[in-house]
Amino acid sequence: MVDYIGIGEIRRLVRSIGTGEFIARLAAEIEDDYRRWGEFEKSARLASHSPVGVIELMPITDGRLYSFKYVNGHPKNTAAGLLTVTAFGVLAEVETGYPLLLSELTVTTALRTAAMSPLAARWMAREDSRVMALIGNGAQSEFQAIGFHRMIGIRELRLFDVDPRATAKLERNLRGMPELRGLEVVRTGSAAEACRGADIVTTVTADKRNAVILTPPMVRPGMHLNAVGGDCPGKTELHPGILRMPQARVVVEYEPQSRLEGEIQQMAPDFRVTEFADVVRGMAPGRAAHDEVTIFDSVGFALEDYSALRFLHQLLREERSGRRQIDIVPELRDPKDLFGETVGTGAVPQRLHRSA
Repeated sequence: MVDYIGIGEIRRLVRSIGTGEFIARLAAEIEDDYRRWGEFEKSARLASHSPVGVIELMPITDGRLYSFKYVNGHPKNTAAGLLTVTAFGVLAEVETGYPLLLSELTVTTALRTAAMSPLAARWMAREDSRVMALIGNGAQSEFQAIGFHRMIGIRELRLFDVDPRATAKLERNLRGMPELRGLEVVRTGSAAEACRGADIVTTVTADKRNAVILTPPMVRPGMHLNAVGGDCPGKTELHPGILRMPQARVVVEYEPQSRLEGEIQQMAPDFRVTEFADVVRGMAPGRAAHDEVTIFDSVGFALEDYSALRFLHQLLREERSGRRQIDIVPELRDPKDLFGETVGTGAVPQRLHRSA
């Protein structure tokens, strides 16, 4: 039997820990895995693009555990009442090839993105950062708000979205949350207004196009930019002039993938960037000066999903009861008799069950 986490299970796990604490603990797992960057067999994700979106597979292994994520990105889905992003993933044991965990990753991807963003900011933003602009108030925005408040200590959140209903939704969801006590939420009328006075600017928009959400005049010395929305070819959020600023420092997750999908797809192949793993391992600074403009060009990398799946599996194993399992792999008395014990006369019924 294989451990299984569906929407009900992830809701239960997150609520039992607390969203902010869950994000913080997941960030610690991600940071630990980036520190052992050299142990992983890495590749850019395999993507199938269409005019309306993308479907991707994201595999990675450290030689002991293997994981992959299936994920889509279809920005126009919301007009039909569907999610822009859906995902699921598998964690498997390399020694046997057996899957250990099948899990939803739609909610978990939002949680791990909300863990990765403030984790990068810990290394790149000024320590006195307390005000953040959040541009793009859709499905990822609450998670980002909670993560930055919990891990960075953001005290003022300045909101903007071209759809005022999205901002109203975000305000409604954040209002009255005990773990956001002390967070002031300010609605603004434009991206430029949201950026005024901000120490950190997070962009998390969804349109599949080369958008210009931020322009150089909106960026002031010492800012940290957390560019989350650009995550496939032909989809960006930052004006290229920001990346070319003399005082700009650009950090990416996995350079071969970011060259194809990140903000730096706009730049020449020799444009210099730093991988986040080098920052965590002390091989490069995340910020070298107070007035530097630091840019985390985040597209999401398979290592972060590996960390999330490993963390989820660890949480399940710590539970004494209630683990849900499915029969996705047959359990045979004789491993050479697949036919006889599955579709033949000697078949033994196997079913979804929850451990006692």
